[in-house]
Amino acid sequence: MIDYMIDFIKGLPLLNALQLTDGYLILHDPWVLLLIPVAIALFVLRLSNQSVSAVRFSTGELLSGVGETFKTRALRYVVILRILAVVLLIIALARPQKRLEETTVQTKGIDIALAVDLSTSMFAEDFSYKGKRQNRLDAIKLVVRDFIKSRNGDRIAMVAFAGRAYTASPLTTDYNYLLMNLDRIYIGMLEDGTAIGNGLAASINRIKDTKAQSKVVILLTDGRNNMGTISPMTAAEAARALNIKVYTIGAGSKGPVPYPMKDLLGNTVYQNIEIDVDDDTLTDIATLTGGQYYRATDFESLKKIYEEIDKLEKTRFEEKRFFEYNEYFYLFLYVALGLLLIETGLRTTVLRRIP
Repeated sequence: MIDYMIDFIKGLPLLNALQLTDGYLILHDPWVLLLIPVAIALFVLRLSNQSVSAVRFSTGELLSGVGETFKTRALRYVVILRILAVVLLIIALARPQKRLEETTVQTKGIDIALAVDLSTSMFAEDFSYKGKRQNRLDAIKLVVRDFIKSRNGDRIAMVAFAGRAYTASPLTTDYNYLLMNLDRIYIGMLEDGTAIGNGLAASINRIKDTKAQSKVVILLTDGRNNMGTISPMTAAEAARALNIKVYTIGAGSKGPVPYPMKDLLGNTVYQNIEIDVDDDTLTDIATLTGGQYYRATDFESLKKIYEEIDKLEKTRFEEKRFFEYNEYFYLFLYVALGLLLIETGLRTTVLRRIP
């Protein structure tokens, strides 16, 4: 239906002055054109109700020899001007516009996939921020948030994993969208477990087909692979084959750490438990892919990996951002107003009816 609407608009004589031979007019709100048949139907209904003689005679023989004058014929068809004016007003409401050349932004950066562990062990509260104790996920969110805000041109994807992997955000430079999705991930949104291999594989899939020369996965976990269908080293082999560097972070302190639990009365109590971080496997993954392994026990150690990322080679790419449009609704509006003025002028002067 939209094609018929566009053909109708292009067929109007008004468009001869617009020089649109190199492209089509498009409608911002094409649904508004549905008002055209409604308006025409209302006009027809009104005219049919007004088809009553102004002067009635008992017989028509007295007027049988009187022919129809130009004025009476013109008075009958002058309503067409009003109909055309209403149609043009409706087209103006649909906002005819022409799309100009697409605006692109040329920038340079690296493609990054952030893989964040959401297993229940991330509840351990062995981090502190501004003197307040934080669990591991909240601490990582704070650092990742600052990292995302400091990016300029890097495309970032985000994958969350626990017992399975979940893509929280595709590759994008819309950092506000990334931050919104970072806030949405939470411990417990996925079945519990630590599927490091699946998380790494899902992250690789987010960036493997891009044209960037530098591709990086930042894998954050605090445990040992105990679930999933892909082993961590198998995923690491795939990353190496695709020339993707993997930086691994083992989050959390060594030794017993405070872990929140509920007592019989529902109160939160803390118990010191030992959480085993697989330093060896995380080191092997990083070494195999040309990355580096970090043990993050505080905010400063978390930030070191981002300093390393800034040293990577950057690649130039184009990203589509938005289209620019020229508006043409005012031309239809001007013609519609002109037709209404002409119709009003004719009805009040040469075509004026005397009751």
